[in-house]
Amino acid sequence: MGEKVAADGIGLADRERYRRKLHRCLEGLARLLKEKRFDRPKNLIGLEIELNLADADGLPRMMNSQVLERIASRDFQTELAQCNLEVNILPHRLRGRVLDQLAEELRTGLAYADRQAGEVAARIVMIGILPTLNAADLTTASLSEIDRYALLNDQMRAARGEDFAIDIQGIERLVSRSSSIAPEAACTSVQLHLQVTPGRFAAVWNAAQAIAAVQVAVGANSPFVFGRELWRESRPPVFQQATDTRAPELKAQGVRPRTWFGERWVDSAYDLFEENLRYFPPLLPIYGPQEPLRVLDEGGVPDLAELVLHNGTVYRWNRPVYAVADGVAHLRVENRVLPAGPTVADVIANTAFYYGLVRALAEEPRPVWSRLPFATAAENFDTACRHGIDATLNWPRSGRGGGVAEIPVVRLVRQELLPLAAAGLDAWGVEPADRDHYLGIIEERCARRANGASWQAAAYRHALRQGLDREAALAAMTRRYSELMHTGEPVHTWPVTWAVAEPGVPGVRRSA
Repeated sequence: MGEKVAADGIGLADRERYRRKLHRCLEGLARLLKEKRFDRPKNLIGLEIELNLADADGLPRMMNSQVLERIASRDFQTELAQCNLEVNILPHRLRGRVLDQLAEELRTGLAYADRQAGEVAARIVMIGILPTLNAADLTTASLSEIDRYALLNDQMRAARGEDFAIDIQGIERLVSRSSSIAPEAACTSVQLHLQVTPGRFAAVWNAAQAIAAVQVAVGANSPFVFGRELWRESRPPVFQQATDTRAPELKAQGVRPRTWFGERWVDSAYDLFEENLRYFPPLLPIYGPQEPLRVLDEGGVPDLAELVLHNGTVYRWNRPVYAVADGVAHLRVENRVLPAGPTVADVIANTAFYYGLVRALAEEPRPVWSRLPFATAAENFDTACRHGIDATLNWPRSGRGGGVAEIPVVRLVRQELLPLAAAGLDAWGVEPADRDHYLGIIEERCARRANGASWQAAAYRHALRQGLDREAALAAMTRRYSELMHTGEPVHTWPVTWAVAEPGVPGVRRSA
């Protein structure tokens, strides 16, 4: 979403031309797959993290352009709102000391960015949803000054035809309306990329879908939205509703939302790209000069730019990615399930757990998706978002009896999935000491039933008990979170009590 695009007016002819071009791109993808024109296995992974900017009181700072100017690195980019940034780590081969290498690069990059942000009285906060955000912070005026964001906002508003509505019942209830897609920017995530061959794509994507609920449960870090305590991982419902272009009548007809879990296991990457064209109208009908079929006829590799652009406006939690690098096409599975934070150690632990588990499950002789109904996987995802590390999920029984049984996620992870993740990391060739260190963080979270979401909820209640009102308690908790985040110690070790300042001193909202 960070690419710059421009459109000086979009008419019906543009939309018709773009739709035809999309279908030629899809035909081009089918030919590339049939002709086996994709890169060989390289075990390449990539990592992106969306970040928040906050001031000394823990309140959002709408100044990403000023911070990026000071950072002056291509590794950092804008995100949807002016209180967001994104950091991109260059691709690495999944082997050896890669986990520690990723951790060191992240620590170094984030520390540098935080120092630069400090020059304009801001701090980097790595968290799923900044607890001090409110609806008034995220409006059309809050969007980053990038043509693509303005165009996307205009097109999604036009498609919906009325205000976007957020209505989530959790521990508390949030009802909010917005004339723009800006509330989407409340949700900041970690995106894990894995380059795969076409032959392995379906197994990796299916495995990633099957474990999405487990990832959310152990990694939840977004319990507060606009001052209300909702689900333990509130990003998915917020994101879905903030990007929902369906009017109520279309919902009633069963039209799919643009942010969705999916509805079936797949046999090929083609299935997902084809579904995206079949189910979702184009939002950004911007086309380039390249003709994909002509490029293929001439022996070249097309960029399929229109298909890639359209794919970026369908928000699957595990997204298929087509790209060309050094003149060779490749496919990636982009895992978009996890919230940002709490610390670099936690992010890399989540990363290790995902890459290890997805490798092991993708290579099982009786794959989990052959034993788990897709609808059950989707229900698991919803349950994990609601309850986090306290969730009970439905999972295939081991042994010949088969069937699906309810199991607390902490028991599932400790007894079954952590050993699989360790075996998967061994298969990648990851250094055993790194494997044990980072998977040990996941094990300790489960042993203590503690993650980012549980810490935020407990720390917030501690602040309330000290006499602070709701707003001041959220601000105090956010400041404490930021302090502990920058220590680097994993969240399961964080104390939930501390000396909270006197009521009325912190947490006074001020304009950014």
